[in-house]
Amino acid sequence: MPPDNKNSMTQDRLLKSAEMLFAQKGYDAVSVREITNAAKCNLAAVNYHFGNKKTLYLSVFRERWMPRAQRIRACFEENLAGCGDTSPASVIQSLAEALIKGPLTDKERLCHFQLMIREITNPTEAFEIVTEETMKPSFEGLGQLLQPYLHESIDEERALLNILSIFSMVLYFNFARLPVSKIIGHAYDQPFKDRLVQHIVDFSLSGLPVRENAK
Repeated sequence: MPPDNKNSMTQDRLLKSAEMLFAQKGYDAVSVREITNAAKCNLAAVNYHFGNKKTLYLSVFRERWMPRAQRIRACFEENLAGCGDTSPASVIQSLAEALIKGPLTDKERLCHFQLMIREITNPTEAFEIVTEETMKPSFEGLGQLLQPYLHESIDEERALLNILSIFSMVLYFNFARLPVSKIIGHAYDQPFKDRLVQHIVDFSLSGLPVRENAK
């Protein structure tokens, strides 16, 4: 195997193993030795490919977390284009479907949100990367889509709080699948996901201060 390919495969194994361990345990609880053992490579590999543990952690977000976030964003945009309009109902439905119905696998989804929850509760430089490169642009984009439909009296802060409220509900129903399933009484099968998306749309529109006939 050519050296470049071997190095690329080792780097990829390190990223995958590090992501899994960081998601499960958090940054401080994971040692470099644990990562290299899981990746089946020698201890010096982290220094060779990333310099140190901190750079490896940030690389997990840049090279694995961010691309997944981009896939979700692309799914949202594709869903919205398929709706044929940018009404509040279409925007909310497209967002809910992108997060709840795809494109991430269950394993990807769990790892993705575990990493984010750890950053929210114990932020590092990775939180700044996610905020500046993903969260802010996403919320600004949603705001631009919804702003034409909001009541004229709604100021920027309240508009952002409304968007955050919708996004928080979608995130909860996406991440808290086990407790929701226990309470509802059945699994997240496709019919339930469809009903859940519609519930999110209906519930959000009830609280969103839109103009008359804008929904």
